[in-house]
Amino acid sequence: MFSGSIPALATPFRGGSFDESAFRQLVEWQIENGSAALVPCGTTGEASTLSNAEHHRVIEVCIEQAAGRVPVIAGCGSNDTMNAVLHMTFAKKAGASAGLCVAPYYNRPSQEGLLAHFSYLAENCELPIVLYNVPSRTVTDIEDDTVVALVKKYPEQIIAIKDASGDLSRVADHRMGLSHDFCQLSGNDELWLPHAAAGGKGAISVTANVAPALCSEFHAAIAANDLAKARELNDRLFPLHYAMFSDASPAPVKYALSQVHDWFEPDVRLPITSASASSRKAVDAALDHAGLI
Repeated sequence: MFSGSIPALATPFRGGSFDESAFRQLVEWQIENGSAALVPCGTTGEASTLSNAEHHRVIEVCIEQAAGRVPVIAGCGSNDTMNAVLHMTFAKKAGASAGLCVAPYYNRPSQEGLLAHFSYLAENCELPIVLYNVPSRTVTDIEDDTVVALVKKYPEQIIAIKDASGDLSRVADHRMGLSHDFCQLSGNDELWLPHAAAGGKGAISVTANVAPALCSEFHAAIAANDLAKARELNDRLFPLHYAMFSDASPAPVKYALSQVHDWFEPDVRLPITSASASSRKAVDAALDHAGLI
């Protein structure tokens, strides 16, 4: 199953359009630097401002460029169940290993609604599902009992969770309700270390966009139970974790990538605007602290 450092890839734009060349270079750089899997079209990939055609092309390019060297977990979430099915169906045909499916946002479904939504996806799509719980963005929280019920009902289809609730007790709660082998991935970079200590398998990371080698080394230290090395690397990465959210995401990470690579433009789409001066200052300081510039 999935483990390790898994970047939630930023989607590069140039002149307002998807910059396919830069994205292919980003995918290649990630693989060369030890990323264990790739996530196109997540929150960091600005999926909410991509047309369906763009969304599918980003997934397709990621899979083409990865060429089977690492799994691709395609962002397939939507607040429209039928549109999520559309994304899942396309991602399956394109060769994705799984679909990352966020709790429907804005609609604010009940737990019964969440059960019905994810059950429909599991029953009508062949692509395995990684649940994505991020209540700070969706308002709706996929509660522990709901996760347990879904995984028990669809053990072959619902194979993992990315948890960005910020509640570390969730890891133990899921372990108690499910097999200890159930794949739990942190969705908060700053909590990656304690999440792993509680039983997590890795992280779907924003920071890994710009620091893939360090993040991969960090996970390797955790996996080897080398706490001293993991702490050392965590200290190097920690300011960067917060700098990535010093302005509306993904503006800071796109700015960071533009500082590290001359082929990556920091362009974002409205309603996101470019990283502010204070955000750029925080990113520059964090990149320097991590030894990346």
